Amino acid sequence: MKRYTLYSIISLLLFGLFTGGCQLGKHYTRPDLHLPATLDSTATDTNSIADFRWWEIYTDTTLQQLIRQTLEYNKDMLTATARLKEMAAQKRIAVANLFPDIGIKLYADKDAENYGGNHYKSSPELTGKLVAAWEVDLWGNLRWAKDKSMAEFLQAVENRRALQMTLVAQVAQAYFELVALDNELEIVKQTLHAREEGVRLARLRFNGGLTSETAYQQAQVELARTATLVPSLERSIALKENDINFLAGRYPEKVERSHHPENIRLPESLPAGMPATLLERRPDIRAAENALVAANADVGIAFTNLFPKLTLTAQYGLESGDIEDFFHSPSHFISANLLAPLFAMGKRRAMVKAKKAAYEQSVYQYEKAVLSAFKDAQNAIVEFNKIKDIYDSRLKLEQAAQQSVKLAQLQYMNGVIGYLDVLDAQRTYLDAQIGLSNAVRDKQIAMVQLYKALGGGWE
Repeated sequence: MKRYTLYSIISLLLFGLFTGGCQLGKHYTRPDLHLPATLDSTATDTNSIADFRWWEIYTDTTLQQLIRQTLEYNKDMLTATARLKEMAAQKRIAVANLFPDIGIKLYADKDAENYGGNHYKSSPELTGKLVAAWEVDLWGNLRWAKDKSMAEFLQAVENRRALQMTLVAQVAQAYFELVALDNELEIVKQTLHAREEGVRLARLRFNGGLTSETAYQQAQVELARTATLVPSLERSIALKENDINFLAGRYPEKVERSHHPENIRLPESLPAGMPATLLERRPDIRAAENALVAANADVGIAFTNLFPKLTLTAQYGLESGDIEDFFHSPSHFISANLLAPLFAMGKRRAMVKAKKAAYEQSVYQYEKAVLSAFKDAQNAIVEFNKIKDIYDSRLKLEQAAQQSVKLAQLQYMNGVIGYLDVLDAQRTYLDAQIGLSNAVRDKQIAMVQLYKALGGGWE
């Protein structure tokens, strides 16, 4: 009898194993994107700057430390990591659903009756069984659920990588902007000292009768105008420090940084790679594709819900009303339950149509993500290619404005020109200095944006 029971259970499990062999539905294929031939029409190099690690791109050790703190303590990053753990557990659940659920059932009860007060009857029961239940994946419903869970897990992985790529770029850009603000404040303070000296000289010349009061008053106006720039820049610096601290997951504090470089030498061109490389490098594109895979699996789940479901159940153990006979009272139970949908007012077919429409939306979102990535890459390439020309032109302007100030001051001291001409030259020089400082900053940010647009920084 025991041998017959064991054979029956094994046969039932083997039946489920061999009947769960097909997966109905259309498997995922990547949409045809009709990619352009190249990313950069001026280059054909298959390598990409994004192949470098972020610490190889950003060599400033202070910036490297800020980025590492951000990747470790940023709240969005921590949330994404927790989300990844959640999806890993969900994936494990979906895989486990493909296999039998085996457990132990221990049960004891006592039912007593005493009708009329003189007929006491006690009915105890002791049960100990090994229980196995298995939903046979006849049409691939559970495998589609596993595929969906796997795609959602991979989407969480790519979303975390995309977040890291974004955070690295945000910290680097904010850092370069902060350093540039420091430099701009230093330029304004130097100009402010020059304005104070100009007011002193204008007052002496006015008191000596060499100039009119208009020149003296105009010098005071320029001093006051320059002085208003200082608190504005100090406010911007404080706010930028707060932004960096927030990204780094810490309370407001002083942000350590390097000095503003006089010049940033960028190579004439940087490799951008090929279009197919961009698809593989950008984690946001891969996340969008995994969302598409999950949507396709949803269609498979809805389609296989149209067909019957088979559940196998087996129990084997001991069951007795007396504890003395418990270990001599074997029992077993085997069942197969087939649940077939017959009539539900078209609900299941409507669900298939709904999931197909949702998949179609995911296709468009994936194509949009690809288009957005190519737009970002093209914009970053254009910006990088043009920023060098912008810097060169602003450098020439700054040098010319500096010479103009020196000449104007000399001519003013010799009485050739008026003080208003000197002030015009000084204003032009101040604007040129700030413009050159911003050009240096923009060269750094151009590198940041190009590196990010090509998919660098998530390793």
